[in-house]
Amino acid sequence: MAGAAAIFPSSSPLLHARPPKHLRGTFHQRLPLASLWRGRERRISVTAASASSISMPINVECLETEFSGHGVTFEAIGDSCVVKMGLANGSAASLMLPCGLITSYKPYMWHGATFEVLHTIVSEGEDGAAVVRGGVSMDFKIGGGGDDGSIPWSPSCWSLRGVRGSPEKSIQVELVSVSPVDMAEVGCLVTLHQDFLGSELLISNTKSSPLQLTGSFISHLKVSTPDAAYAAGLQGSNYRSRRPLSSRFSMVPPDSGLSTSSKPWTDNVLRRLVPGWGDTDEEEEEEELNDAEEESEGEEEDDYARMTEKMSRIYTSAPRQSMRWMIQGRRNSVVVRRSGFEEFYMLSPGSEHEWYGKYAYICVGPSAQLTPLVLSPGEDAWRGAQYLHNPNL
Repeated sequence: MAGAAAIFPSSSPLLHARPPKHLRGTFHQRLPLASLWRGRERRISVTAASASSISMPINVECLETEFSGHGVTFEAIGDSCVVKMGLANGSAASLMLPCGLITSYKPYMWHGATFEVLHTIVSEGEDGAAVVRGGVSMDFKIGGGGDDGSIPWSPSCWSLRGVRGSPEKSIQVELVSVSPVDMAEVGCLVTLHQDFLGSELLISNTKSSPLQLTGSFISHLKVSTPDAAYAAGLQGSNYRSRRPLSSRFSMVPPDSGLSTSSKPWTDNVLRRLVPGWGDTDEEEEEEELNDAEEESEGEEEDDYARMTEKMSRIYTSAPRQSMRWMIQGRRNSVVVRRSGFEEFYMLSPGSEHEWYGKYAYICVGPSAQLTPLVLSPGEDAWRGAQYLHNPNL
């Protein structure tokens, strides 16, 4: 497949190594799941102490000692940690551990200052905990396709494996997430370059049978209002309209018919690690509604598609090289490139909301939502990526 992988600098493979000292016994520790349930159908009750064992506080001082000197700094926020990357030209990006959410991308612009590309908000949840939404998230599920009875798993708890590069050229932060049962290991290489911000996935199937990957990158691009944004280069591309993708970091307007949870991200981690955690009749009804809702298909007619109206689409024949989003009234545009994915997700919350408010964004991302990707067992790992280009270029 001709894609972005051949255009950008190649990166070294994610190695299967021992976890760093500051993480041994924390995120890489496999949970004793066999002691938590008997069979798939039983509902699980996990105490607060069990939840805290999954998201143990990160030793920021140890991170600074082990990974300093590459243009990366670390800041503790509660039990989480913000990893800040900064280049010599002023470009910067931030991501959170252990959830892996990229919260900020500020490339250096033609006017001599930086420009925030991503839309991220912080609000207070029902129990007073901080809830972060937006940014760039990875909402993927890995499973056996239902034929082997395996339980799908989502890489949602990430640990830091390495940092390399320099502020003068580029900075790479290497993350890893391992399934609690012997299924898969997922690596993510986040690269801050003067020309782009890249998120590269490397998935190793550790089973003896094929696995399936479904899901999407979900990138919230900041706009004043969706009415001022255009998608360029999609003319003639086929698409399927679907309900908005739901993830713990999405912020879909309530009038769209799909709400998002305000629970802390740790609850979502438990739901992916422990079958039955937090399941409700309401969630089951939502799944039935998603299955029953009629999907419409179409073909993009405009080469500059205005994002004014509410829409949620998965393009099945979008350009493989790149797509460009133009922001009216500004001398810049955001180019998104993908590698390893055939589909492309696009969402607009509509333009009836407050300018520069909570819903002043559009969502885009490489996707495998309609047709799952097959992950073959063996030594060759599957690779897929998204690249957000500097709007200045």
